[in-house]
Amino acid sequence: MDEEFIEQVLSAVEAIPPGRVASYGEIAELLGRGGPRQVGWVMSHHGGGVPWWRVVRADGRPARGHEARALGLLAEEGTPLRGDRVDLRSARLGDDQLAAWRAAALASTGA
Repeated sequence: MDEEFIEQVLSAVEAIPPGRVASYGEIAELLGRGGPRQVGWVMSHHGGGVPWWRVVRADGRPARGHEARALGLLAEEGTPLRGDRVDLRSARLGDDQLAAWRAAALASTGA
C-alpha cells in the first residue's frame, strides 16, 4: 500500500464532521482510487489516530470487533442511529457537504 494513498484515506476520515459518517466505499470513490477493502486495510493498520468510528460498512454497521465502542462514540457525537447501525439516510454527508469534504481531504495531502 503506497504512503500517498494511506495519507489520503486518513485525511478523508479526519475531514468527516462529528455526527456524520462515510462508508469505506464512499471514501475510495471520493479519492478516485482503491476500493472498500483497501480503505479498510488502511483503517485497520493506520486509523487509530483519526475518528475511525465515523467510517462504517455500506449497511451502516461499524467495523467488526469495535461495534460497541464505535456506537458509543457515534451516539456521543449525535450521529443518528437505528439499533446497531447508523441511519445512513440521515448521517451520510449531503451533496452540499461532499464537495467541501473532498476539497478538505485532498488539500491536506497536496493532491
